[in-house]
Amino acid sequence: MFENFDRYLNQQDRSQLTIRGYLSDLKAFGTWFQQTNGEAFSPTGVTPSDIKEYRQYLLTVNRAKAATINRRLAALSAYLSWAVQSGQIEKNPAAGIRGVQQVNQGPRYLDRKQQFALQRAVEKDLQVARLRYPKRWIARQRDCALVIFLLNTGLRLNEAVSLKLEDVQLTDRKGIVWVRQGKGGKQRIVPLNLDARDALRGWLNARPEDGTDFIWIAVDGEQEQALSSRSVQRALTRIGRLAGLPALTPHMLRHSFAKNLIDSGVGLEKVASLLGHSSLNTTRIYVTPNQTDLERAVDQIAQQ
Repeated sequence: MFENFDRYLNQQDRSQLTIRGYLSDLKAFGTWFQQTNGEAFSPTGVTPSDIKEYRQYLLTVNRAKAATINRRLAALSAYLSWAVQSGQIEKNPAAGIRGVQQVNQGPRYLDRKQQFALQRAVEKDLQVARLRYPKRWIARQRDCALVIFLLNTGLRLNEAVSLKLEDVQLTDRKGIVWVRQGKGGKQRIVPLNLDARDALRGWLNARPEDGTDFIWIAVDGEQEQALSSRSVQRALTRIGRLAGLPALTPHMLRHSFAKNLIDSGVGLEKVASLLGHSSLNTTRIYVTPNQTDLERAVDQIAQQ
């Protein structure tokens, strides 16, 4: 049912993460629609009352968070807008349906204590690998280097795994990485600090010489190839557990990079440029307190 919409989203240069999220949310609505109305979901069968009832179901029965509800409504509205454009329906029945109001909170990031724990876990993992897992050592070197690289560059996962050897320039005191396939097709140059340079240099010295020119490559199979996003997430999950951070994700490292910049007094314009944001409004989420910030603020009252 959603193949044409999937193709449309790819033509709009939406990220694969966004596309998967849209399709997952649409399938959830389709299941609810069929169970509620006793008919198969199709754009021509959806009415404004269906959208309102679904919103109420998510709110009261499913007890979903406001962000989840608003995301699902947004995915549904995007699909129905496409249905209007493609001539399947005349009007978008989701138009005018309001989302659930919520207090905006900043993104999840690693505080300094958690970043120290992550750095220590990386160093310890490499030490153990050298002694006990000589055959796995190269893969461990890659995984640990990638964690530190992401934390100190703020690159998106797709941007990192798409990097090629020619995209990096390294010297003893300087380094840059050229992001050629940024979100929305935008390119940017990100300077590399000392930690990022050391991590990248450590991996490049251990990286097997093979036919591919991708920087981050799979080394466990018979033939080296670009590292997959799923493999990166598995590596982060493993290292995150060692650091007491089982929910570690690439985007959390990106958020931590941005938060470190903000806390160091770097202006929003520079942060936006480093992250590849088109609008400062997107970057302003890093000056918005998240749940951890609020908890610390309340705790300070008790300590006075």
